[in-house]
Amino acid sequence: MKKLLLPLSLVLAQMLAVSAFAQTKGGEADAEQSKGQTLPKATPAEKATAKTARKAEGAAVAAQPVKPLAAEEKGVGTAKAATKQERDAARAKRKAAAAAAVKKGEIASGEK
Repeated sequence: MKKLLLPLSLVLAQMLAVSAFAQTKGGEADAEQSKGQTLPKATPAEKATAKTARKAEGAAVAAQPVKPLAAEEKGVGTAKAATKQERDAARAKRKAAAAAAVKKGEIASGEK
């Protein structure tokens, strides 16, 4: 027990010493480096001119015609719509093919 206690206490002391020396100034942030550059406050006149510029830019953008999406520009066609009878026939064909494959053992059914 004594042989185990001495190495464990040394390891514990080393771990605590490393974490204690890693902290600077009691864990507080450096006052000079933690603050960003402060910008001067804008005057009401500057705010008003900026607002009118933004409104004019927004009005110009809103007046432009809306461009269609890239897919619409290419003229991509729509898929051919199948009737209900065609869909039912295709479903029955797929179901019959799957049932035959399960019966032959090509597809395992259920969990093993």
